[in-house]
Amino acid sequence: MDAQEFRKDFLEDIKADALASGEGSCASFVSAFARYLQEADFLLDFTSSYFEGTGKQNRKIRVDGYTYDEFDKTMSLIIADYDVADDERVLAKTQAGQLQNRLIYFIENALNTQLHRNVEMSRPCSDLVDLLREKRKEIRKYQLLVFTTANISSTIKILESPEIDGVPSECQIWDVERLFQLCGSEAGRNIIEINFKEYSSKGIPCLEASGAATDDFDSYLCIIPGTLLADIYDRYGSSLLEGNVRSFLSTKVAVNKKIRTTILQQPERFFAYNNGISATAMDVQFEQTENGMFLVSAKDFQIINGGQTTASLSSARYNYKDKAYLNVIFVQMKLTVIKGSLEEEASTTLVQNISRSSNSQNKVSDADFFSTHPFHVQMERCSQRLGARGTGGLQFETKWFYERARGQYLQKQMRMTPGEKKKFLLQNPKDQLITKTDLAKVRNTWDGLPHIVSKGAQTNFTEFAQKISDAWEKDDGLLFGEKYFQESAALCLLFRFTEKMIPQQSWYQQGYRANIVTYTIALFHKLIKDKCPKKDFDLMGIWNRQAIPAAVQTALVELSELVYDKLTDPQRGVENVTQWCKREGCWKSVQEIEYNLRDDIVDCLIGQEDIRVVVREAKADRRIELDADAMTKVVEITATQWRSIMAFAVGKKMVSPEELTALRIACQLPMKVPTPAQSRKLIVLLEKIYEEGFKL
Repeated sequence: MDAQEFRKDFLEDIKADALASGEGSCASFVSAFARYLQEADFLLDFTSSYFEGTGKQNRKIRVDGYTYDEFDKTMSLIIADYDVADDERVLAKTQAGQLQNRLIYFIENALNTQLHRNVEMSRPCSDLVDLLREKRKEIRKYQLLVFTTANISSTIKILESPEIDGVPSECQIWDVERLFQLCGSEAGRNIIEINFKEYSSKGIPCLEASGAATDDFDSYLCIIPGTLLADIYDRYGSSLLEGNVRSFLSTKVAVNKKIRTTILQQPERFFAYNNGISATAMDVQFEQTENGMFLVSAKDFQIINGGQTTASLSSARYNYKDKAYLNVIFVQMKLTVIKGSLEEEASTTLVQNISRSSNSQNKVSDADFFSTHPFHVQMERCSQRLGARGTGGLQFETKWFYERARGQYLQKQMRMTPGEKKKFLLQNPKDQLITKTDLAKVRNTWDGLPHIVSKGAQTNFTEFAQKISDAWEKDDGLLFGEKYFQESAALCLLFRFTEKMIPQQSWYQQGYRANIVTYTIALFHKLIKDKCPKKDFDLMGIWNRQAIPAAVQTALVELSELVYDKLTDPQRGVENVTQWCKREGCWKSVQEIEYNLRDDIVDCLIGQEDIRVVVREAKADRRIELDADAMTKVVEITATQWRSIMAFAVGKKMVSPEELTALRIACQLPMKVPTPAQSRKLIVLLEKIYEEGFKL
């Protein structure tokens, strides 16, 4: 797939989505663009918020969407330049400046005029205006994003952006080709490249830890000035922080009180008191001077431990109460440089493992490093193994593609011929793609947590990850087999039906669709549990049919209007609808809605005894699968290697009598093979001796 193919597919998908949802091509364009940037960790979240009008001094104002990063206090506002009539259209610097100014004028009017009185309360833009005014003294940077279908003129090198309300701003233009470059890169995310000489004339003094080098990485010890660390954080924000660490910190207090106290009262002792930071990079440049070696640039620079230290330095300097002086502060930094010879998946795993180990001293659980969790591997296996009934006249089964790794679905298509790609898309339709955040959204909704879902993809995923991690440890993931995946796909069907249905309703006014969807489905499930206590909804029935029963469709249509009325009720607990949807009080108020389920809904339910039988069978199937996996791992290791393992384990006195019996059998492979139970014990033993330094 080249850039032209990507552009064609991207724009065709937007037209199809606009036709199906009734949202309009421009709104679909912005949402699709933002979704790609979210997957690439460039945006943490996205809220559609279209408004266009005339502001003070008859200046044109416009906004299409926004996101606010609570961690680094960056307000990102988006404006669309959507026109596919001419593929050769070029966005000149003058036009780009006009789009930029419309966003700037929108912010200025929101802050300094009565715009909030001119925007309908029932529209998301009203929430945006409220948010801008509420966070006015908190915002540290405005990020202005232009999404365009035009090609960017070569004359645009950089768009200067003025301060807005005394706050720095920057403007970035994203065209479809730039999006393709981002999605097509091996990393599948936005890569940060830092020239440290822009912040310090010589760069960062460092020392090579030569004894710590391996075939995969080199290690360095650096002393980074506090002002430099705060400067790069001010510029790049939370995108400097490794994704899982940012996910963890964004749900906690960003600024550590003890760190702040040291900054303000004893800055000269910061180096001695603080643990410092750990970072990784994929490519670095050094300069040797008479004063030693200096780090002058780094590519894909990520802080994997020390996010609170970094944010606290920036905050203490920026906070109008503190106005901290950072010139006497220095921070130690351990830098791990991943070698370019390492394959992308291996380098990503290495960074995650370093991140996991670096953060083991903090209260950061495995759920915060969820991308490598075996749960994802299991879901991916199910998606590859299970076929779904073909619909719409298809004479073959299709797959629900589970995207375990970021950008996996698109990456698979990048190197395909047109014929291969056509076959792939027939077998793996785009509307049957399930991302990790999709799974978290549908599952938390079904579990009665629409207020958590409404807090945004990242917060919701962190909550979901913790639940799954706890449940996995409890019974070794027995609940997360084929049935769990099939029911999750069925929930995705429910969601996608509701998402497409809502914009077609006469009461819908182009706003809060995501909130309406999650609350409607959560309420639907709650009503079933309340009114039919000995039954539950038959999700497997939807999987088998790959369609939503008519009775369910009717219920969702009727409930969605009642939910919309309740969410936008003038008597709601919080004036800002978007913020209200994030409160548990909102969910409690929605549960007060009175609605009688239709009699024919009973045909879509399953009895509790039947559910218990299905769960028992699913667990039994999962145990067989786990046994097979364990035995496969055991027989992949040779008898000679097992003898080495036994010698090491016995020498360290780490072996129980049962494990010793299993080891003796493994040492006789292939003449004798350990039982499933023995194989599981051997795998656990292997993990123990690896921790003790054994290498196979």
